[in-house]
Amino acid sequence: MLVHLPYSPDGARVMQVASWTPTSGLRYLTPPTLFLEKYTNFYGATINVTAFTYEPYWRESTDGYTTRYSGTDYNQLVTVAQALNFTFRVLPSRSWNEVADQVQIRKTFMATVMYPVLPQELERWDFTFVYDQTAGKFAMATPVITPSWLSFYYPLSGQVWICVLACTLTVCFTLVKVNMQVVRHGSIQKTWQTRHGVLSTGSVVLESVGTVLGQGLYGRLSTSHSNHILVGTWLFFSVVVGTAYRASLIASLTLPRLPPRPETVEEMVKVVDRVTIRSSNGTYKKFYLHSESSTFRELGRMMVEKDDKDGLNAALKMKSAHLAARLTLQLIISRNFAKLDGTSPLYIGKEKLLQLLLAWPVPHDAPYTPQIDKCLRIISQVMLCIMATSAPSDRNISLAGHSANQEDKRQAILCR
Repeated sequence: MLVHLPYSPDGARVMQVASWTPTSGLRYLTPPTLFLEKYTNFYGATINVTAFTYEPYWRESTDGYTTRYSGTDYNQLVTVAQALNFTFRVLPSRSWNEVADQVQIRKTFMATVMYPVLPQELERWDFTFVYDQTAGKFAMATPVITPSWLSFYYPLSGQVWICVLACTLTVCFTLVKVNMQVVRHGSIQKTWQTRHGVLSTGSVVLESVGTVLGQGLYGRLSTSHSNHILVGTWLFFSVVVGTAYRASLIASLTLPRLPPRPETVEEMVKVVDRVTIRSSNGTYKKFYLHSESSTFRELGRMMVEKDDKDGLNAALKMKSAHLAARLTLQLIISRNFAKLDGTSPLYIGKEKLLQLLLAWPVPHDAPYTPQIDKCLRIISQVMLCIMATSAPSDRNISLAGHSANQEDKRQAILCR
């Protein structure tokens, strides 16, 4: 009985594991099994892997002669390679689609950069053990404060403005009516008059509105007590409302009101014209279009594939949002868009789109997947132990100005 060993100290070879004869029966020449584990040791063989720049998971840099890699997934791959005794060759890839295609046609053993476990992807390949998770987030341009005539409107609410307008119209109508009735009866002493004579209807309206704006009365009132009471009450009302308005106006100009910004997916979908996401051969678009949520389906209809940095630049120039992993958005924004004072023209929404499970794509039914899974499982367990027993200083790790959570801690430990 023979078995093919793809990796051995002598390279690929065929090895006899047992023999059978009618007299002696089955006799093992190796440990008592016919099914040897072929991928616990690659004996230094070189295997092909694929990856693509996606920080902080995978970084690529070159000095013109040598290409260097770094990042959390790269460090994880190095650890797996040491455990299984193989070296790896990173095949060049120009896009995420090419990374995926090379796995699907079995040109490479696996794609060693984080990939979300989505149901649609299971038709193309399998996944390794889920070694991490991240939150899918969206980034948009931070709304800016622009000069507007509405600054004079904001100090009072809409209901208060309606009440002030109603009161002004009522007082103007009443004073004009009283003035007209007194003039009709020829009693000039009881009219609203000045040194130049009786005020006209237009002048009465201007006097009433002027008091709201803080102007003094032009003339003197008549001897009518009812007129005195009405105008006195109106003057008191004008002083109270005017003082409150001026105080609120100063406060609003000193501390201007920030424009509202979308923080949830539903709010974001209502205000943007399109949504960008890194190239994934239409996987995300298909996932959102087949969602039971109407908001996610609308998100899928607006989705356009674009590089992360280009997508964030587009968000600054048009009504657009960009989707990516939270850590990736934080890193790209802090590195490429943050100003010297720490502010940024972009912000990350509070609501999560998805809680993404991360794994490495491998070809369907790859025989070495259990060994890769074993290594990734051990790494994940070690990370949990380190985080549980980390020093207090490690618990305050932060990236891009945000407080660290479990995901941040794990990435920081892997980077080290």
